[in-house]
Amino acid sequence: MNSKILLIYNSNILFEILNELKVNLKFDVVKFNQKNINHAQLQDKLVISTIKINDLQNYLILDNLPNKITYIIEKINLSFLKKQYLKQSELKIKNYILDLNSRTIYSENRSMSLTEKEIDLLLYINSSNRSKLQKIQKYVWKHSSNLETHTVETHIYRLRKKFLKNFKDEKFIKHDNEGYYLG
Repeated sequence: MNSKILLIYNSNILFEILNELKVNLKFDVVKFNQKNINHAQLQDKLVISTIKINDLQNYLILDNLPNKITYIIEKINLSFLKKQYLKQSELKIKNYILDLNSRTIYSENRSMSLTEKEIDLLLYINSSNRSKLQKIQKYVWKHSSNLETHTVETHIYRLRKKFLKNFKDEKFIKHDNEGYYLG
């Protein structure tokens, strides 16, 4: 069984055509009806339809039918690739989702843009239990550890302000005697 699953909604003809071709496809084909929508189960699957599906996002609508089957299969394969690319670009950091492609961090219905250095800083702090100032200087900014600078503190201060303003989160980046960490 393939790891990619295509759920076909509202098109028996398309299901039958793709089902006949399934030995040559890089995905499995399954019929799907709106009555059994479970968003958690749809997460790793691609839904294709000829009409809009209420309460469902991120699905492929095939309009302008009829079309060549090779075109339809190509569109399906591209949608699977896009879905995989987007999934690989997202990281969970505490209660947030960090999208590395768009340099945006999300929480529930709020989002915030980040700079490349802010992302590097978050990724480094997130990767260790406690991050010492000198280590952050060395690995994020490539500065020598004996350099006297307030770059790290300034960036953390600004990042804390952004999280407070956009997410009302005043405890996202914390600091103690052992270093910086995400709260």
